Amino acid sequence: MEKQTMNGFLVFKAHTTIWKQDPKLLAALVDSRKRQAPYAGAFLLKDEPGSDPSVASASDADKNINELKGKELLNRLHEVGTLAQDKPYDKDDDVVKATSFEVISTLRDVLKTSSLWRDHVQTYTQHIGDFNYSRLADFGAAISGANKLQCQQVLEELDVYKRLKLTLELVKKEMEISKIQESIAKAIEEKISGEQRRYLLNEQLKAIKKELGLETDDKTALSAKFRERIEPNKDKCPPHVLQVIEEELTKLQLLEASSSEFNVTRNYLDWLTALPWGNYSDENFDVLRAQKILDEDHYGLTDVKERILEFIAVGKLRGTSQGKIICLSGPPGVGKTSIGRSIARALNRKFYRFSVGGLSDVAEIKGHRRTYIGAMPGKMVQCLKSVGTANPLVLIDEIDKLGRGHAGDPASAMLELLDPEQNANFLDHYLDVPIDLSKVLFVCTANVVEMIPNPLLDRMEVVAIAGYITDEKMHIARDYLEKSTREACGIKPEQVEVTDAALLALIENYCREAGVRNLQKQIEKIYRKIALQLVRKGALNEPPVAGDKVVESNEVKTEFGSDLGETVVGTETTVVAEPVDSNETATSVEIDTMQKDLPADQNQQLIDQPTDLKFSVETDKNHASEGNQMIEKVLVGESNLSDFVGKPVFHAERIYEQTPAGVVMGLAWTAMGGSTLYIETTLVEQAEGKGALHVTGQLGDVMKESSQIAHTVARAVLLEKEPNNTFFANSKLHLHVPAGATPKDGPSAGCTMVTSLMSLALKKPVRKDLAMTGEVTLTGKILPIGGVKEKTIAARRSDVKIIIFPSANRRDFDELAPNVKEGLEVHFVDDYSQIFDLAFANELHTEK
Repeated sequence: MEKQTMNGFLVFKAHTTIWKQDPKLLAALVDSRKRQAPYAGAFLLKDEPGSDPSVASASDADKNINELKGKELLNRLHEVGTLAQDKPYDKDDDVVKATSFEVISTLRDVLKTSSLWRDHVQTYTQHIGDFNYSRLADFGAAISGANKLQCQQVLEELDVYKRLKLTLELVKKEMEISKIQESIAKAIEEKISGEQRRYLLNEQLKAIKKELGLETDDKTALSAKFRERIEPNKDKCPPHVLQVIEEELTKLQLLEASSSEFNVTRNYLDWLTALPWGNYSDENFDVLRAQKILDEDHYGLTDVKERILEFIAVGKLRGTSQGKIICLSGPPGVGKTSIGRSIARALNRKFYRFSVGGLSDVAEIKGHRRTYIGAMPGKMVQCLKSVGTANPLVLIDEIDKLGRGHAGDPASAMLELLDPEQNANFLDHYLDVPIDLSKVLFVCTANVVEMIPNPLLDRMEVVAIAGYITDEKMHIARDYLEKSTREACGIKPEQVEVTDAALLALIENYCREAGVRNLQKQIEKIYRKIALQLVRKGALNEPPVAGDKVVESNEVKTEFGSDLGETVVGTETTVVAEPVDSNETATSVEIDTMQKDLPADQNQQLIDQPTDLKFSVETDKNHASEGNQMIEKVLVGESNLSDFVGKPVFHAERIYEQTPAGVVMGLAWTAMGGSTLYIETTLVEQAEGKGALHVTGQLGDVMKESSQIAHTVARAVLLEKEPNNTFFANSKLHLHVPAGATPKDGPSAGCTMVTSLMSLALKKPVRKDLAMTGEVTLTGKILPIGGVKEKTIAARRSDVKIIIFPSANRRDFDELAPNVKEGLEVHFVDDYSQIFDLAFANELHTEK
């Protein structure tokens, strides 16, 4: 700090020591520190003229100051301001006057907008007095909203004119801020006043309309709406329902609109008046039309279609129809859910579907009590409101997967819904009035009937859908799946051809399951790849755009790869152009396609890979308005099917061309439909008294017991046929059922196991085209089995010519379609001795 400006005001923190020679001042500061005073002020005076401030006499105070570490004082002082005198100026200077007048004018404008500033002026004039130029500058800067640095700049300026200019800038900024503040306040005020005005006008308008009778209040309007809704069906509505509606309407008028009971009553009336009381859709009793509709949507399913036609015939004879409960059971993908929609279309009924898979809350079926918050009716009431008729077709999906939780047992709640004797007065917990569901046709679907509770199953009429055979799948793929997939992919029929051999290979090697859902996925995959090829070919034939690289015609570069991330390989494409005139000859052009923009090492890798992607493209010339545009036809055959859907999932079930001794083919039922099953028996060890049987192949308990029974029966048959043969008594045998990774269980392989053991004992193989199935007892009786249709289909797939079934299954075989039974020699047996004669005798005894 300069010596000539010593007249300053210094502020020190209380804990700071002060280096000062005056003992009194030192004592005062120490005392102030004891009193915990936070600050101390000091006025610094100028030194006397002619004195040297650096010369000072030593005293006891110096020692005290040294002990207080006061030598560091000067480094810790901070100057916060000075009370310096202004520089001389001319009060009559026109520039100064003009500047001050502008400051005063601006201050007056600001004072008009802010009452706070007026208080500042009054306080200043009371304590300070009149304004002069310097005070005017200080006051303007002080009451402005400027930051500390700007105020400090004004305070440090000793030139009055310059200080007035700085203050004028600050006040002008404050004036602009005041204008912005005023505009904001005005906009908000206008908005609020506008909303208030609109509200008041609306209230006045309501009051005027009410006085003139042009408008009623909310409760009257609601009552009128509910009465208007129920009026068309008033004659058909049951009397007890009309009584409840009238009581609730009267109750609604007595309730306040703000009460919770008002909302409950309003929702209750909304549901009551929205239901189609006595409103039935006109049914179609034309059997021929219904047959046509069912055949359009589904191929096969003869049992289901026959049952629906019977339902229509009964309704036509009676003149009216009653509700029924039909359960469609079968494996996934056979069309159980989709047939429900076709039945509704054939009967001209509204369709409603809801799934109960995993349902664990009874309230979903019976509804909630109205006392609960957010209560709703059950699914059947929601169904009737949705469809608008009292006789819809309701499809209850996955009824075999009903859950059971803490909220009750939905399967038990379904008993009332699906009981023809009770659902005429079905009581929903929310509505609390009986509803007539006797006209509703219920169609349930299930995968496993055994999972349905017996009381519920007893109320249903079960129609089993075993699945589709290969011929049926071919028809479905041709007439339904291929057509819909082609339209979904945007491909024209003349652009692609899938041969019958390709479809048959697709069904046999990729889609053996009972349903057709996986078959549809595979067909979609084929058409997606064809669409990609057609688009790429179209892109190659388009003229190059400016900036694109022109590709020579003899080196067409493209990519053929699957959309599933398969390896992209080079392809060889054959394009066959058919001539328009018969005189022209067909030409064949081979185009070698290569991978585009790949490094040399990848190209070499692709060249080394087998390039099986070969497809024929037949080209016809289109003589339409588009001129001579070429339409390419992609041919999908059995040879190139793997290029579209990958490697086959299933392989030939026939392991042996000629079954050796000890090996017999059986028939098994699986979730995929049916399959052949080999029983292999071999000799492990032969010694006196070593007779034993060891089984492998991941067999279940029932099948293990069946193998022990077969061993006992085989010993008895061998003793009867060859009394001196001790093969089973002295031989340790090993019986295996491939494939080892597949779990197997069931008693139907009993007769096959006996035949396998007898073949090994006699060292005589059975016929290669023979397959059998049937449960065997200890006395050699053959008991019936299940899955006759699936097992017959599996036998045909494996080129089996002779099948042995239990006699009790003759009725099941007779019900099969003629194309399934065609070319098969079937024998029905009651005792194993008949099987022995068929398998090992030179002359087979035929018993069909």
